[in-house]
Amino acid sequence: MGPPLVDLRRAVMAAPPVLVLLFLLLLVMAAGGSGAAPAWDPAGYLLYCPCMGRFGNQAEHFLGALAFARDLNRTLAVPPWIEYRHHRPPYTNLHVPYTEHFRLEPLLQYHRVISLEDFMEKLAPVHWPPGKRVAYCFEAAAQRSADKSTCPMKDGNPFGPFWDQFQVNFDKSELFKGISFSSAYKDHWIQRFSPSEHPVLALPGAPAQFPVLEEHRPLHKYIVWSDEMVKKGEAYIHSLLVRPYVGIHLRIGSDWKNACNMLKDGTAGPHFMASPQCVGYDRSAAVPLTMDMCLPDLKEIRRALKLWVEKTEAKSVYIATDSEPYTTEIQQFFQGKVKVVTLQPEVPQIDLYVLGQSDHFIGNCVSSFTAFVKRERDVHGRPSSFFGMDHPPRLRDEF
Repeated sequence: MGPPLVDLRRAVMAAPPVLVLLFLLLLVMAAGGSGAAPAWDPAGYLLYCPCMGRFGNQAEHFLGALAFARDLNRTLAVPPWIEYRHHRPPYTNLHVPYTEHFRLEPLLQYHRVISLEDFMEKLAPVHWPPGKRVAYCFEAAAQRSADKSTCPMKDGNPFGPFWDQFQVNFDKSELFKGISFSSAYKDHWIQRFSPSEHPVLALPGAPAQFPVLEEHRPLHKYIVWSDEMVKKGEAYIHSLLVRPYVGIHLRIGSDWKNACNMLKDGTAGPHFMASPQCVGYDRSAAVPLTMDMCLPDLKEIRRALKLWVEKTEAKSVYIATDSEPYTTEIQQFFQGKVKVVTLQPEVPQIDLYVLGQSDHFIGNCVSSFTAFVKRERDVHGRPSSFFGMDHPPRLRDEF
């Protein structure tokens, strides 16, 4: 049994101010760690599966979903990232909490958020229990179901495994048409799905466009690396690289070659995947998208590297790639005067961090992986270029 309250009060009052502050901090931490559920938001929640593409695409969709949640004034349940580990353990999808790579708190500067893990553990059992779980989707999506009226929330991979990790099954479907996720329709959404009658909007995919809309690019400033990621990334930089260093992203795998061939045969135009980041968002004024921009060959890689290594007086080059890193060829090109490093780490976020911190970055204009790095660097005023485009146009945003 603890000391009487009056004795405890006297002891606190007699203690030095620093100890009093420490005591109060411990009380706050104890209360925070008590497992108390967060307050339910009467303005409602937005849930979605980040079910399109790998990390770069998921990040673009996340920015759009964050903006959509604010438009509707609903708390966004931030989903885990989906990693596809089919060629190494666990040989299946891995669901990685947002907070493993990034901090949740900075997002609150823009809008209300909660991790989907916390929502399911602390709020769903009372406020969104089994039997009351409604799925929301476009009528066109429901056409894929057997009865033509059920949202395909769990059809196939990654949709099924995503909701199964939270033991979620859906009890009914609400269909909609004639509206989009554009902010121009926000009043339609609020009127059609009021939070009093529809407290949880659960969608089969992100309520966002790909690539990310130009006006949502500045939201990247709220995506802040976790302390653990900063620690890991900085350790690699300090142990392997010598500043100044140039970071490059080589997207040259076989799947990418097939995609870029669509430029050759005319199937793809200037707006191809993430290319608006370099050719411009205005289709009528977009500059041509070249093969050097989509699939740079060794000649173009050497040309761009020579330019920026000389301009920055770089002592090392960091290569992030999905395939052949050309390490030997680049070392020979610089005659051993520049250190060339490639990690091919287990998690791609290490590459993203190291590229983001480089003194100059050369990316692939069409890649959403490059786009993540470019947005982060724009936020912090760091210089970037693309293969095939040494001086990208400045986009109309708020960086």
